[in-house]
Amino acid sequence: MTCNNICVLGGGGFVGSHLVSLLAARGHRVLVPTRRRARIKHLLVLPGVEVVEADIHDPAALQSLFTGMDAVINLVGILHETRPNGFQHAHVELPRKVIAACAASGVHRLLHMSALGAEPTSKSRYQQSKSAGEALVREAQDIDTTALRPSVIFGPGDSFLTLFAGLLQLAPVVPLVSASARFQPVFVGDVARAFADSLERRDTYGQGYDLCGPTTYTLAELVNLTANALGLRRHVLPLGATASYWFARLMELKPGAKLMTRDNHYAMLTDNVCQESCAQPFGAPTALESVIGYLKEADPRRDYMGFRTHAGR
Repeated sequence: MTCNNICVLGGGGFVGSHLVSLLAARGHRVLVPTRRRARIKHLLVLPGVEVVEADIHDPAALQSLFTGMDAVINLVGILHETRPNGFQHAHVELPRKVIAACAASGVHRLLHMSALGAEPTSKSRYQQSKSAGEALVREAQDIDTTALRPSVIFGPGDSFLTLFAGLLQLAPVVPLVSASARFQPVFVGDVARAFADSLERRDTYGQGYDLCGPTTYTLAELVNLTANALGLRRHVLPLGATASYWFARLMELKPGAKLMTRDNHYAMLTDNVCQESCAQPFGAPTALESVIGYLKEADPRRDYMGFRTHAGR
């Protein structure tokens, strides 16, 4: 199946911006719905990309958006709930509406962003909801689906290492929740490539793939790598299980944007790594150390990251 026209939900976000750029570079026509067009004006200059204002949680709007599309990619996700049942709304109810809209508009190709560690038995509501949403997609009838489950994603514009980079600038000692939690971070360019490559690969139909980088790190090791990349000497203060819970609780009560919640703490109770037998059908993953220079504001590699993404490498 040829996928010339693609609707990307969440196309203005971190992963979405990289993916839409890559799809445009490959000659696809891309439709990106958003509540406020001005917020993602960086996509307006890309050839073949159309940005429209729409409420993607409105079933009628979704059906209208999907009409004439060859494929839909759903990247929508939230890390923190800002309202009751936010995870359920974004990760379960929206995929249900997407599936119905695909069926109603005749779209037979659907790619879905899940998450590594998405399990119905997890203590984390984020991971529970991600699991439920993925299950709905995998069970969809008469739609060729592919689910991708990345570990934490790093790269220009991320909210992971960049967050730590900001915190490290503030104090010489950094208290760290769940410092021994293990991750296998994956580069955003690799995630974008996996989605783009999956579009027309029949061997990915009906499949789900874990996406990880080549190396496993503890959270403390990642924070130290970030400090070294910035040329900072910092001391990481690991918090024990009880202290981690209460620190996360304290951060959850903080007004404004959330840095940490108890749900994040619960998610980190389980290692966020790929199995040794995990398939890697989208090429060799990028090493974190080879690109971590993006954390420096004036680092010339920032341009290189963009070129690499456009080239699909």
